[in-house]
Amino acid sequence: MAALHEWALRQPDKTAIRMADGSGELSYRELDERGNRAAQWLISLGLQPGDTIGLLLENHLRTFELWWGARRAGLYYVPISTHLKAAEVAYMLRDCGAAALLASGATAVLATEAVSLLGPAELPHRYLVHGGAPGFASYSSAMEEFSEVRSLPDRPMGREFMYSSGTTGFPKGIRRALAPFDQRHKLPPLERRLRAIFRFDSRTVYLSTSPLYHALGRFNIRTIECGGTCVIMGKFDALLALQTIERDQVTHSHWVPTMLVRMLALPADVRQAHDVSSMQCAIHATAPCPVHVKRAMIEWWGPVVEEYYGGSENVGVTYIDSRDWLTHPGSVGRPICGTVHIVSEDNPDVEIPPGEIGLVYFDGGVAFEYHNDQGKTRQAFNGRGWGTYGDLGHVDQEGFLYLSDRRTDLIISGGVNIYPREVENVLATHPAVADSAVIGVPNEEYGQEVKAVVQLKTGVDGTPELAEQLTALCRANLSRIKCPRSIEFMAELPRNENGKLLKRVLREMLK
Repeated sequence: MAALHEWALRQPDKTAIRMADGSGELSYRELDERGNRAAQWLISLGLQPGDTIGLLLENHLRTFELWWGARRAGLYYVPISTHLKAAEVAYMLRDCGAAALLASGATAVLATEAVSLLGPAELPHRYLVHGGAPGFASYSSAMEEFSEVRSLPDRPMGREFMYSSGTTGFPKGIRRALAPFDQRHKLPPLERRLRAIFRFDSRTVYLSTSPLYHALGRFNIRTIECGGTCVIMGKFDALLALQTIERDQVTHSHWVPTMLVRMLALPADVRQAHDVSSMQCAIHATAPCPVHVKRAMIEWWGPVVEEYYGGSENVGVTYIDSRDWLTHPGSVGRPICGTVHIVSEDNPDVEIPPGEIGLVYFDGGVAFEYHNDQGKTRQAFNGRGWGTYGDLGHVDQEGFLYLSDRRTDLIISGGVNIYPREVENVLATHPAVADSAVIGVPNEEYGQEVKAVVQLKTGVDGTPELAEQLTALCRANLSRIKCPRSIEFMAELPRNENGKLLKRVLREMLK
């Protein structure tokens, strides 16, 4: 908030946020004033520094004032996916201890269903930023009594509270300490490094292509704190993205590989008709990018395609630009945060030499803990104190990292993390299912798609009708992206002598 306020004083009329579809924009002055009012309102609710609010919102200008309002009020805010089921939303609200939920007209039904699953003493404050729903007050009405310029008490700097993958099938929260008020201008070393590598400054025009509930929303904060302009897509559209790059002279952008596939799928004459020469840094991450897709993007846009590998935990971060990638195709680069180590899958304390595949660990990364899960926190580190995201890979003689498996079990489809055990738990509730394994299989557009392999109980036949029943069961209990795109029946799933399901073996069998 401090950086935003300073920029608002220096360039009050410059556009801070603009919706790509032309539906609205905010100047630096307007964003600063709205954030100030939101902070006053949040404090008026009795929320104390370090309390948490949940944001169940689509990509909307109101999202940004709530981000900065929470930051100025010294609160954690949890962006929640609008594609989750009510039970998933309720789990996150309970796990983070949210004192307030902000939803919208578009998410009101989901918010209402989620709240109905919570106890009467949970989530005391419930508001809709527009529209109405039973049990929710009007955010707009509540904001009317607050001034844009009223001073605020000195509070710690609030921040996002992100959720990542969990071995139980539920996401795990990653909550870091708040910066004291007198250190609000101080940036962590990793943040300074990222801004320098990607060359963010006051001339940046950043195209935000992803949902704001995604961790990539941090790039919008980065842009505003550097004095640049964010252009927000309500939802991704390949043609609109091209049009926006040309119209707004976009300099920076962030993509998941699925988006790149869709951009390349546009007719050649459409792609050639749009000027993308303003692009200086087209960042991609979150999922493996097929080599041919990345090569085609570099051929189209030039050597401006840059990649990083990391996670919300920030135990380590690697980076690679186009020039290095062209000589090391498939690599995710070398570390900029932490030192990479490849260790034995059987003993994570034993480091193995370049060229051999093992578990990827880092030392020197950012310390973290999983919220309410010390057991999982311990699992993320080995005996030397090195941390891991759980991925397999190898390094070459020059220290470039190559990933073999983007986490052993985690499926990443279109940049979205999908936890197989959660799907398997749903399948297990069907009376015909004896066992199941959910894996990711290649998908040209999404990188991966969900496939379920099901072992049926004795005497039950695997029919198309049963496969449809299982699919319908998943759709009734999970968000659509998590549901199997295909179901295959197998007489017996591969397990080792200890009963552990051998998913790598299963993937080989199904190639």
